[in-house]
Amino acid sequence: MPVRWQPSPFLSASVAVHVAAALGAIVAPAAWPWAVGVLVANHALLAGAGLWPSSRLLGPNLVRLPEAAAQRREIALTIDDGPDPEVTPRVLDLLDAANVKASFFCIGRLAQQHPELCREIVRRGHRVENHGHAHSNAFSLFGPRRMRRDMALAQATLTDITGQAPRFFRATAGLRNPFLDPVLHSLGLSLATWSRRAFDTRTGDPDRVFQRLAGQLGPGDIVLMHDGHSARTRDGEPVILAVLPRLLRHMAEHDLHPVTLFQSVS
Repeated sequence: MPVRWQPSPFLSASVAVHVAAALGAIVAPAAWPWAVGVLVANHALLAGAGLWPSSRLLGPNLVRLPEAAAQRREIALTIDDGPDPEVTPRVLDLLDAANVKASFFCIGRLAQQHPELCREIVRRGHRVENHGHAHSNAFSLFGPRRMRRDMALAQATLTDITGQAPRFFRATAGLRNPFLDPVLHSLGLSLATWSRRAFDTRTGDPDRVFQRLAGQLGPGDIVLMHDGHSARTRDGEPVILAVLPRLLRHMAEHDLHPVTLFQSVS
């Protein structure tokens, strides 16, 4: 029997605040400015929670690997915004050379354009996860129906192409709103963000990107990189290709074992 969705304590409290403010304004009309002020403050908190990728206020969110995975000195390498016909095959070769597995959060519409790349990701032992269909910068402003349509289309597309249903979802830039958690529940997906981020879509300096990722990198971390929309080095090379070999060596030297998100929770 399916488990019924339960709102987070923060969302439940927000509903209670709305009800109390409405009743207060009805019972004591002179207090309506206070009620409006309370509602504005509550909506500001909701918006702030949505703009904070690692927040768990709006619902469950995998920011770090489970403790059991951390005890095994595992980390997760996650790669977003592909598949990219120029970059993704070269990323796969680098991962193969290091015997490392990763989770690729793929965009549905790009997967439709390059289905063979998604199949190759899975063929090489990696996982394809759901990064939405349109990858819209306005995703966090979507209502529940539009949000569900976008995510469900990507889920169906990626499942049909790879024969493997994504287990995790990541929103565009990690930004979301209170509608996301019930939609995730209805689609059987779990939200996953990250603990280490390099801003490698904006920073083309390999040294800076490496330091942001490797500095204090430890067991249980979830690392975010990009094969799609990757920034370029001064030589025009996608920065992920300049950084990834060095990062993988760093992981090996520090006895850190990259796994897919799916492996870490299985």
